[in-house]
Amino acid sequence: MKLLIVTVVTYYQKEVLKLFKDVGIEAFSSSEIEGHKKSGDLVAAQSWFPGVKGGHESLMFFSFTTEERADAFFDKAAEKNRNLESANPIRAVVVNIEKSLEVNNHSKS
Repeated sequence: MKLLIVTVVTYYQKEVLKLFKDVGIEAFSSSEIEGHKKSGDLVAAQSWFPGVKGGHESLMFFSFTTEERADAFFDKAAEKNRNLESANPIRAVVVNIEKSLEVNNHSKS
């Protein structure tokens, strides 16, 4: 089992969801995050004025999946990145899972 973690600017959310569907990743979680490229962004985000936004609206997706699906996602995401007209590509990492607790979906009678 692998943990696939993907970050992307919000603009490319639909592309990531399509890639997940194409490779058979049906179960995943997502969270809104702020992406920062320069230390100046971080300083602005910690401003005294809460209305000042310093980061870029981004999303993080993660899914526990098979090695085959993670590899397929990487292949498709790399192809998508080659065709992006943006300085904000789809970024992804895979983490090995040594142990996991899985919930048994069977209810007790």
